[in-house]
Amino acid sequence: MPDRAIGVFDSGVGGLTVLKEIQRLLPGEEVLYLGDTARVPYGTKSPATVRRYALEAASFLTRRRVKMLVVACNTASSVALGDLENRFKLPVIGVIEPGARRAVSVTRTGRIGVIGTEGTIKSGAYTLAIKQLAPDADVVALHCPLFVPLVEEGWLDHPVTRLAAEEYLGSLRHHGIDTLVLGCTHYPLLKPVLQQVLGPQVMLIDSAEETAIAVADRLQQLSHVRPLGEAIPPQFFVTDVPERFQRVGGEFLGCPLPKVEQVSLD
Repeated sequence: MPDRAIGVFDSGVGGLTVLKEIQRLLPGEEVLYLGDTARVPYGTKSPATVRRYALEAASFLTRRRVKMLVVACNTASSVALGDLENRFKLPVIGVIEPGARRAVSVTRTGRIGVIGTEGTIKSGAYTLAIKQLAPDADVVALHCPLFVPLVEEGWLDHPVTRLAAEEYLGSLRHHGIDTLVLGCTHYPLLKPVLQQVLGPQVMLIDSAEETAIAVADRLQQLSHVRPLGEAIPPQFFVTDVPERFQRVGGEFLGCPLPKVEQVSLD
């Protein structure tokens, strides 16, 4: 089991922030990454549709005998995690609970903001996870639909991006939050702009970092960590033509992507 790969999936490129953190913490691990680019975004789809997509993506990875499934998509984590845990006899790690735990551990006032896609925010998954850990927490959740296309356009430090951040985050700033959960795997790339808009007194919670920590902890508990050796490059799969994924994904990882294989989930 330790020699098997970790399976990671997302609706597109955003989950590469999770892959990058996994590689940083667990450099000896092999990772298979699936981006369901033919059906991105998941955030505007119905919960039933997202569950079906998530089950198909997970089935693709389990056929390649992975030792763990990492749902590097906030929308899929918010509505499909239970279905995946019931269907597959593997450890399944999502991005909701790690981020919620970290937010609760660092907040000083109990006022916690959450930003994400429409699907993630409508699910209420972050609010529920935070409230289970801290029932008295004051949680304000907000969907920010423009952030994903701005990130994928590469406009990380652009006047339009700053204007969007000012518009979206104004209500959170007025509410007096001291902690903000970045509830979309694209959003870590916007941390500099978000921090400038909110000010240094607000702690930003990167769900990608916290998910990678949860992955490392679970593998340690199961004694499934691959022994350190020669680094194994990740394998990338997409469900649509790979050119855009390669271009944007290279920006996410800070290096050119190797071969990206187009596959069908049928």
